[in-house]
Amino acid sequence: MGTNTMTYFEQNRQNYLEGLKTWLRIPSISTLPENKPDIRRAAEFARDELRAAGLETDLLEAEGRNPLVYAEWLGVPGKPTLLFYGHYDVQPPDPLEEWKSPPFEPEVRNDNLYARGSSDDKGQTYILIKAVEGLLKTGGKLPCNVKFILEGEEEVGGEHLEAYVASKPPRLKADAAIICDTEMFAPELPTICVGLRGLVYTEVHVQGPDHDLHSGVYGGAAPNPIMAIAEILTALKGRDGHIHIPGFYNRVRPPSLEESEAWSRLPFYPEEYRKQEVGSTELTGEPGYTVFERTWARPTFEVHGIRGGFTGEGAKTVIPARAVAKVSMRLVADQPPDEAFEQFKAAVAQATPAGVIAEVKLIHGAAPSLVNPNNDYVRAAAVAMEQIFGNKTVYIRSGGSIPIVGSFDRELGMPSVLMGFGLPDDNLHSPNEKFYLPNFYRGIEAVARFIELVGA
Repeated sequence: MGTNTMTYFEQNRQNYLEGLKTWLRIPSISTLPENKPDIRRAAEFARDELRAAGLETDLLEAEGRNPLVYAEWLGVPGKPTLLFYGHYDVQPPDPLEEWKSPPFEPEVRNDNLYARGSSDDKGQTYILIKAVEGLLKTGGKLPCNVKFILEGEEEVGGEHLEAYVASKPPRLKADAAIICDTEMFAPELPTICVGLRGLVYTEVHVQGPDHDLHSGVYGGAAPNPIMAIAEILTALKGRDGHIHIPGFYNRVRPPSLEESEAWSRLPFYPEEYRKQEVGSTELTGEPGYTVFERTWARPTFEVHGIRGGFTGEGAKTVIPARAVAKVSMRLVADQPPDEAFEQFKAAVAQATPAGVIAEVKLIHGAAPSLVNPNNDYVRAAAVAMEQIFGNKTVYIRSGGSIPIVGSFDRELGMPSVLMGFGLPDDNLHSPNEKFYLPNFYRGIEAVARFIELVGA
């Protein structure tokens, strides 16, 4: 990277921080209808930043959906084209009382920027914008062509972008997608994620009596929907963490021996992980598998909430008429989400006890993805990160899901390069979310270097 560009990046660090803070102050919570105006403000902020960087921009609208932000710079015909992806929507900040500083009033403490969205994903998306801006401002042009597509529904299923990608629009045609929405394995250890788990998110609705009943008068004869849900859930997942959905494991592709050996060399200490990241008395899960295998290469079955009956203070002896459980399954290669959902539905029907009716609803799904680490664009990203961070790049998988990665692969035949700059303790989706600022600044330099390597 040229001296002028590096100097530009160093001189503008405070401007980058202030710009990111401005974006973070917008509470663009996609799951809450009352935040719709904030969603639009966050989208317009991103569009304006991309325009100021020197790209042609557009807001792509669809009725009832959050806008997509599109931008492009196509000044070097014949050179490769990169599609940068990010999202500007964020998770709700609850519980508010656990935040040490307000979630939408960014605060720097000990080289960390605390705010909802700081790492997931406004901070990492801002890295992409500023990397392109720096190259354009100092060189007048880019070494390769770039496009941006930023969405505002990633935290609620990403339906607008999924539908747009499925239409195979020519304006999204590119050689590779670049995504900064993952994390480094450890501080100072540049990391590329080559695998993501897919997702099937469901609700199980159980109906018992046609109205709430007095438990003293009817208890012992009337079916209880909350108990029924408990029976269904425990029938589908054993105490040892093994999932008892018929056929569910049939397509699971185990990691290669080479990948497993690489994971064994990572600086990982299960007891430290248990104490500092999980915070439980012990780790659980399927016996016979390592923590990495359980979180990266095995499917999961998790219960996120059960609603029904009386949950207020004091006592109310009621048998509820209905109950709802929110249940998700993370999928690994090669599990198709539609097949996994049908297997789940059939298993729920089989496990439903007498006297109640269970209905399963699909909230959203996403396919798992696995990228070959020998892909040219993945290798270029590894070299760029190694040059900026000064350590050899490692390859990992992630237990999380980025729905659009599967769509880019399936609909556009495009590999995704996952250059993450977050850290494992960034508290994604939790109170006190943060972004380590040295990674923010070096991330900008690493993405710029990657663009140069692709152009060369």
